[in-house]
Amino acid sequence: MSALPPDPVAGEAAVSEDSSVCTPEHCFHAFDALYCALTGRDLISPAFADKAYPLFVTWNARSSRPGRPPRLRGCIGNFDPLPLREGIAEYALTSAFKDSRFNKIEEHELPSLECGISLLTHFEDAATYLDWTIGKHGIYISFPDPALYPTSRSSSNTPSPFSSSLFLPRFTSRRTLTATYLPDVIPEQGWSKIEAVESAIRKAGWSGSVTEDTRRSVKLRRYQSVKCVVGWNDFVQWRKAKGDDKI
Repeated sequence: MSALPPDPVAGEAAVSEDSSVCTPEHCFHAFDALYCALTGRDLISPAFADKAYPLFVTWNARSSRPGRPPRLRGCIGNFDPLPLREGIAEYALTSAFKDSRFNKIEEHELPSLECGISLLTHFEDAATYLDWTIGKHGIYISFPDPALYPTSRSSSNTPSPFSSSLFLPRFTSRRTLTATYLPDVIPEQGWSKIEAVESAIRKAGWSGSVTEDTRRSVKLRRYQSVKCVVGWNDFVQWRKAKGDDKI
């Protein structure tokens, strides 16, 4: 993952957020990469345009019990714009096999899986850590490690969201902690903005107290995403339509 999200993808700054941006074909390509890696089958060449986007691939395991939400099984991506054909295949496997929070996905799990592709757009620097909209924006935070660069409330000159300052705090820490949440995660968790930022601070690796001064040290970059999700049965039908009668 890149250290800091880039500016909007060249040529895509005004992209409309509709179903034509991220399609089931993108998800099928991710599923195909995982299926072929686990079974030794041949990858089907994708038909979608090979544009470049920052992207995330999410694997969820659907519950066999009615009414239970899917369980996260892996989610990793990259903030650097990647050609979609290569980038989706790469991060389909990275999120399936290298997400340190989970064991590697195995072949027997395939029928329970669903795949989500998130293509990221509209990156903007936020004026303060509260300058974003729940349900619309994802957040990427970076801040100096408080353990190495302690501050006090009385001496901090970083802007508060409740002040009139429009300038982001600047810091030169040699160790910067970072974390991100995709746009759909925050409403799913039911967090307020402050709760989401504090959770991101914890996710970044800080286990000490989180004060207003800690939050004010955060540089927040907001972004949007276009997402599509398909399940295993959808993928099987797609693969059969492409000529695979053995799946």
